[in-house]
Amino acid sequence: MRRLTLRQLFYACVVWGLVAISGASMAQTESATSLREAREAAELRDQQRLMSFLDDQQALEAALEQARAEHEEAQQQQEALEEQQAEQADQASELNARQAEQGEALSGLLSNLARHSSEIRNALGEESLLTLEEESLPPRLDGVEVLERHQLENAVDRLATLTARTGRAERLSMPVADASGEVSPSELVRLGDFAAFTESELLQRGESDGSLTVMPRTPQQIAELLPEYFQGESALFAVDPTQGSVLEALAQQPSLWERFQQGGYVGYVVVALGILGLIIGLGQYGYLILVSLRVNRQRQSLDQLRTNNPLGRVLLRFEGMDKHQTPEALEARLDEAVLAELPRLERSQPMVKLLAAIAPLLGLLGTVTGMIVTFQAITVFGTGDPQLMAGGISQALVTTVLGLITAVPLLFVQTALAGRSRYLTHVIEGQASATLADHLESHTPVVN
Repeated sequence: MRRLTLRQLFYACVVWGLVAISGASMAQTESATSLREAREAAELRDQQRLMSFLDDQQALEAALEQARAEHEEAQQQQEALEEQQAEQADQASELNARQAEQGEALSGLLSNLARHSSEIRNALGEESLLTLEEESLPPRLDGVEVLERHQLENAVDRLATLTARTGRAERLSMPVADASGEVSPSELVRLGDFAAFTESELLQRGESDGSLTVMPRTPQQIAELLPEYFQGESALFAVDPTQGSVLEALAQQPSLWERFQQGGYVGYVVVALGILGLIIGLGQYGYLILVSLRVNRQRQSLDQLRTNNPLGRVLLRFEGMDKHQTPEALEARLDEAVLAELPRLERSQPMVKLLAAIAPLLGLLGTVTGMIVTFQAITVFGTGDPQLMAGGISQALVTTVLGLITAVPLLFVQTALAGRSRYLTHVIEGQASATLADHLESHTPVVN
């Protein structure tokens, strides 16, 4: 091995020291299994690097320059950290001084203000109508150590604004999602925290993002008040003091058409038969009214018999009979002519009567079917959820109601038909008997 000069030896010692320092710092940052093993590995690595530097003069000088640069950079970082530590110490002392100046009163105020602010934010959140505007809730002050003036003013201003909105009706322009999910700007009116509505529909806050959406159904009683109140033509409006519970109950009430649909196929059949019976009965009743008018005109002009009414046809048949028959034979022939007119007068009455009797039976059938569905739901799901049984019970009750509603008007129609036809039959029979009596009296010889 060649001999080292004094200068090379000096450089080697300096490099050895710098490399040892850097190697020690690197070894501290590594997650080694033990400090001793890391130190031995660093010393071995440094010796290898030193030997390579001693063999190469230029590499040794370059390493020395690099070590000096790293040393200067480390000193600069240390100075920056010391300055930052000094600044943080100054800030901490300043905060402690300010907190000491505020005293217990302001500390208690900060604690109460932070607590009330959190309670209001948790109570209102994105469900209240008062928080439609951005940054309407008071700020959270949980992480604040020293109360600033602007924080106090901001919290008090927002609390005052929320309080004022609770008793004020405001007209706003905000995006509203309709029933299909399409969002568009709409004019709306907000009544405190009780209601928000457009000209025709009530609004509610969305459950996911807190946006305004149209209620699935606006109760009819309230929908009638919305247009006039929205346009300023009326001061009457219905407010739900339960914050939506009553409105939700009213919105869930089914309409007449929805109740009819709950009856299922049995309900459709019952209503169809009822409509058929009403059409038949009303048609026949209209025919009987027309016949009554014609019969009344015929009674006023018996010398001009017409064939467009049953009385005229009966009297014409009587005039065409052989008058030389016995009175009993003439009476029998006349009764035969009257009976021939009865089927037209009593037409459709059996059908209407049959439909009036069938309708309640079909309603009972729907009731039994609905109860079967209910018991099947109980068998599968138990009695824990009443909504699972509501469908079958609704079908059972609705079909019964439909059957009764159908049977009642059909009974009235059948009674009206029977009464009108019976009246016409009595009129025809009475007039025919009078005509027969007049004939018999005119052909009977007078006994002195």
